[in-house]
Amino acid sequence: MKRNLWMGARVVIAALIILDLVDWAVFRIRLTHGTAYGSVQVEEYLSTPLKGNKAEYDYLGTTTVACARSIFPHGAVPCWWRNRHKSVWE
Repeated sequence: MKRNLWMGARVVIAALIILDLVDWAVFRIRLTHGTAYGSVQVEEYLSTPLKGNKAEYDYLGTTTVACARSIFPHGAVPCWWRNRHKSVWE
């Protein structure tokens, strides 16, 4: 039982390492072609602490944020993640 568990863990770790290397290689190829980065419209909010453990939330508007077209982050947040999280809090 323990042997199967260790073998499964090794396979999962090896698969993640291979996926990361392939993702990095594809990102580098896209970088040479100029298509490695994209942009996403996000809404920005500002949280200001007040007295009595209260907070004030201000809407700052929409802005364009750069994102990496990859599975893992390579210098910027991946576009698939940024598209799902379009609110930015400061």
